[in-house]
Amino acid sequence: MIKPLRIQVRFADCDMMGHVNNAIYLQYFELARMHYFNQLVGKQWNWQKEGIVLKVNHIEYHAPLLLEDAPEVYVFLESIGKKSFILAYELRVGEQLKTSGSSVIVCFDYLKQQTVEVYPAMKEALQKLKKAEA
Repeated sequence: MIKPLRIQVRFADCDMMGHVNNAIYLQYFELARMHYFNQLVGKQWNWQKEGIVLKVNHIEYHAPLLLEDAPEVYVFLESIGKKSFILAYELRVGEQLKTSGSSVIVCFDYLKQQTVEVYPAMKEALQKLKKAEA
């Protein structure tokens, strides 16, 4: 199992109420996504030839995240289609779910400037992110 990404909340991430600003969570999800991809497909993956583009983000806020919190972001595979896949995110402080979300990600060949089918190696690697059934 891949270890979740631990985030250090920065002072600049917070609004005047002392909460992490709602727009910052997308950055946290992006950091976690790349953290997981680096472990799944390696740092040598050719993102120009076998790239991805973000199509949709969804976020649900459950509880405020504060400057002194030490959140961890978990990434799970929700589903894989022909040319895209959906990743789900859970941002937790200890056992408390603070924020959840998901992203629709489309496979994209930047050299040809077109969408492509999910790469076999990525499809295989993504299987490691399936959430265990309770």
